Amino acid sequence: MTKAELISILAKTAGGSRASADRAFGAFVVGVHESLRQGKPVTISGFGTFVVARRAMRHGRDPRNGSVITIPGARVPKFRASRALKIAVR
Repeated sequence: MTKAELISILAKTAGGSRASADRAFGAFVVGVHESLRQGKPVTISGFGTFVVARRAMRHGRDPRNGSVITIPGARVPKFRASRALKIAVR
């Protein structure tokens, strides 16, 4: 499903226009970005939780010459599906 398809479903389900659904979805995305940037999880009951996890520093190989390189640690976004979503997908 694309973003445009999701926005069409939101507009149809909520009984509003595509423009208002697009603004609402945009506000949702901005809210999730901002919360994760601050390190706060975003929990949506019955859907799941967006969290920030730490990826540890690790060693890898440069594919061009095979030398060992250090890949720095990073903060990465993750999504944990709720039990209800997992059951719905089965």
